[in-house]
Amino acid sequence: MAMLVHKCLVAGQLRKSGEGRLLVGVAQGFIFPSIHTVLAQWVPPHERSRSVSLTTSGMYLGAAAGMLFLPSLVKYRGPQSVFLAEAALGAMWSLLWFKYASDPPRSEHPKATAAGFGESMLPIKGSQKLKLENGGSSVRTAKIPWKKILLSLPVWAIVVNNFTFHYALYVLMNWLPTYFELGLQLSLQEMGSSKMLPYLNMFIFSNIGGVVADHLVTKRILSVTRTRKLLNTIGFIVASIALMAIPIFRTSGGAVLCSSVALGFLALGRAGFAVNHMDIAPRYAGIVMGVSNTAGTLAGIIGVDLTGKLLEAARTVDSSLSSAESWRVVFFIPGLLCIFSSLVFLLFSTGERIFD
Repeated sequence: MAMLVHKCLVAGQLRKSGEGRLLVGVAQGFIFPSIHTVLAQWVPPHERSRSVSLTTSGMYLGAAAGMLFLPSLVKYRGPQSVFLAEAALGAMWSLLWFKYASDPPRSEHPKATAAGFGESMLPIKGSQKLKLENGGSSVRTAKIPWKKILLSLPVWAIVVNNFTFHYALYVLMNWLPTYFELGLQLSLQEMGSSKMLPYLNMFIFSNIGGVVADHLVTKRILSVTRTRKLLNTIGFIVASIALMAIPIFRTSGGAVLCSSVALGFLALGRAGFAVNHMDIAPRYAGIVMGVSNTAGTLAGIIGVDLTGKLLEAARTVDSSLSSAESWRVVFFIPGLLCIFSSLVFLLFSTGERIFD
């Protein structure tokens, strides 16, 4: 898909490049549900948090590396080289995946524990025979409990938090550079490597959250439910404060610090809501992730578009968008959403399995 976007840009077909970007998004939409399905099958409960955190933190490390290296790549090789590099990395990863990926060992009983994999619940293939106590056998096809999933309050707690996480993430990714240039009158070129700090912070804090969560559960310091709620609440509340503080600081250092704290603690909060799929529905973790990630994608679309409209409205008062007041509502919205989402997760989430 990245190659398609590259060809469209070379040919000067901007409309088709937009269509190519849409196809990239469609292709990427399968990734996170697939990740959670694989991890739910392979990873025991006491390693879930750090496994999910480590796996998904790669995208933050990639964003940080992109901030550092892509400007030079564009400068010396042109903008098309970005898509060629992405396509090459994707192809390399695919080759490694096809070579080394494998199915986990299966037990004959659908609720049995796979050797070495804790309580992971493995999906049942259609027409898989189940041995009964009397020695006979029957055939059962697993059905996805869509109604129960869509009406579940713990699922909606995950959905709400995924929406908020991606709203804040996409607003900062798309509009923070504009805030530096217009709101603070800074040159992005002069900021150097400091542009990558918020995303590097996400990589670090995501993994810290995963390790802390697994430690609390493994050592029986807190239950799974309380662990998820604790880390989710700390992450989102601290992030909300940092987000609303961004327009208060009128220096590059202050803005970078606040955005780094905001994104870092949002990533820490993923040890709460983003792992919770595997707690409540290990057999349907990919499906629940797909539902919640749809909300996350919508949040990105809504957040980026709404922010643009808010700034257009602010131009009627401040044409240069250089005042703090022009940007206050931009960062207050995700900040308030973080508070609301943390309350929803506190009230309705659980770490207990609710889907068998």
